[in-house]
Amino acid sequence: MIISDAQRDVRSVFLGGFAGQLVSSCIWCVSAALATWYTTKAAIVTLLVGGFFIFPLTQLLLRLMGRPFSLPKGHPMNALGMQVAFTLPLNLPLVGAAALYRLNWFYPALMIVLGSHYLPFIFMYGMPQFGVLAAFLISAGVVIGLYVPSTFSLGGWLTAVALLAFAFIGRSVAMREKN
Repeated sequence: MIISDAQRDVRSVFLGGFAGQLVSSCIWCVSAALATWYTTKAAIVTLLVGGFFIFPLTQLLLRLMGRPFSLPKGHPMNALGMQVAFTLPLNLPLVGAAALYRLNWFYPALMIVLGSHYLPFIFMYGMPQFGVLAAFLISAGVVIGLYVPSTFSLGGWLTAVALLAFAFIGRSVAMREKN
């Protein structure tokens, strides 16, 4: 299979990342709301536990939309998708260390890890837009951590909004290609 065909398959099945980023945005939004109006512990637990359900919820959303919910068995991007999926949870100890040092670094550290997690999506989807999302998340995480560390929930809200915006950007790219 030609790489560009495999990338087109990923864009088509996952709607340019729309469903996954929409689900992620909702989880980040709930977490940020809990951080703002309830407790930081509830916000952290919600984001960490919710994060483990992003892929199954993404598949459920795709099914509810009447779309295919996974790449065909043996598709060349399946292995890369699995590897990319594990980059984020394997970096959670680093996020934990940052948050133990300074609790308000939880969201900024997770933003940096999430941004790094999106870098392989550029190749997997064949969409440079993921590079923009990655750069935004990494840069915003660094800036918040260094210059606005007194506000716990800011990174949660920014990430929720960024993921929502990029969900619709990715969907637009995938739908334009389909026509």
